[in-house]
Amino acid sequence: MNLEAIHILALAPLIVVTLTAVAVMLAVSWRRHHFFNATLTVVGLNAALAATIYVRQEIPGSLAITDLLVMDQISLFGASAVLVATLGCATLLHAYLEGLQDNREEMYLMLLIGAAGALVLTGAQHMASFFVGLELMSVPLYGMIGYIVKDRRSLEASVKYLVLSATASAFLLFGMALIYAATGSMSFASLAGVEHSGLVAAGIAMILIAVAFKLSLVPFHLWTPDVYHGAPAPVGAFLATVSKIAVVVVLMRWWQAAELGADPVYTTLIAVLAAMSILGGNLLALMQNNLKRLLGYSSIAHFGFLLAALVAGNEFSQEAILIYLLTYMAATLSAFGVLTLMSSPYRGDDVQTLGDVRGLFWQRPFLAAVMTVSVLSLGGVPLTAGFIGKFYVIASSMRSELYWLVGVLVAGSAIGIYYYLRVMISMFLAVPGKRRLDAARDWGQRSGGVMTLALALFTLAVGLYPQPLIELLR
Repeated sequence: MNLEAIHILALAPLIVVTLTAVAVMLAVSWRRHHFFNATLTVVGLNAALAATIYVRQEIPGSLAITDLLVMDQISLFGASAVLVATLGCATLLHAYLEGLQDNREEMYLMLLIGAAGALVLTGAQHMASFFVGLELMSVPLYGMIGYIVKDRRSLEASVKYLVLSATASAFLLFGMALIYAATGSMSFASLAGVEHSGLVAAGIAMILIAVAFKLSLVPFHLWTPDVYHGAPAPVGAFLATVSKIAVVVVLMRWWQAAELGADPVYTTLIAVLAAMSILGGNLLALMQNNLKRLLGYSSIAHFGFLLAALVAGNEFSQEAILIYLLTYMAATLSAFGVLTLMSSPYRGDDVQTLGDVRGLFWQRPFLAAVMTVSVLSLGGVPLTAGFIGKFYVIASSMRSELYWLVGVLVAGSAIGIYYYLRVMISMFLAVPGKRRLDAARDWGQRSGGVMTLALALFTLAVGLYPQPLIELLR
């Protein structure tokens, strides 16, 4: 392996995030200071994002860094989305942990390690980097989910995620072993043009099971509501955005490099998973009064939409996936941002139910406005970014004449609008004098509040005028 200057430049975002994690670790060991370590984390993530933008300008094409990693349009998009979402989670963590009289700094270290794993996933073109990136991202999540040790629900969620994630990793490794036994290679491209024997088919199926678990696809979704419910609100945001964006990006590259879309068996399998996830996620969300569980179930449906675009396999598919990921990320982060700014780990439970946000408009109008924009975008209502994402997915499916899947997409969207509107209506029901849990009163002094408001404005801007974003992604 001969690394030249251009390869080091392509690795710059990952190197910056890794060095930031080391710096935070050393800073914590030297002196505990919440604001300093949070600021160091944000500065490092911003530097990594700037490096990503610079790399895109200096290396416009595709570059194989090693046999394990590649830098191309998809990896640069994935790295940018991961870093922006991690930045959002870092600001929310600062707001969430501000009043905690306990060790807080390790959370930022785990956040950075998880982001580094996600960056490895976005550039993976080999089974080894796929597995290393997935585990590097997942292991810190076990600690992040159970970080509030005095909350039994948080610890329970951490153990559940640990056990089930380990099971998914076992499926992934076994699938990789079967493919290696049949082909003698672990490169994504080694599957292209190879006759799919029983071993290869079984290996691909096992890898798809592991990916379905990470994306909470039906019927591998049972962990999702409990983990979302028990995790601290900012960690739920990381789980719903960063971890899933990285897995979608690596799935998209594997799907394209291995030419799995050319086999009707795999396309039918993914289409069925997409349809079950869209209908299952939306129908289960109908029965929820817990906001975290509702967002968890809705994420199942949203990634069903993304699989529908992947199955379509036409010239619009990649663009549809990228746009949908961005619109989903912005809306989900802002929704979790509102829950975070109304929650505190040591002053009571996180905001959980629809009753907790009842009358929010009359007490915290800015928070209510942000949540309104978020749920409308998640529901795909016109003039929001979510509508643009869903329009692209439906158009892509129509182009490939997947009419039955289009029917599922439309039905799922209609069901989703109902429970999203329940959240919005609850906020506008007047309950004078009702106090909120540690809600942010001064947005000017809360970086998390500013970030959440900026995401809501982005959601509206893309919904009103999406052309600049579309051109950028092209």
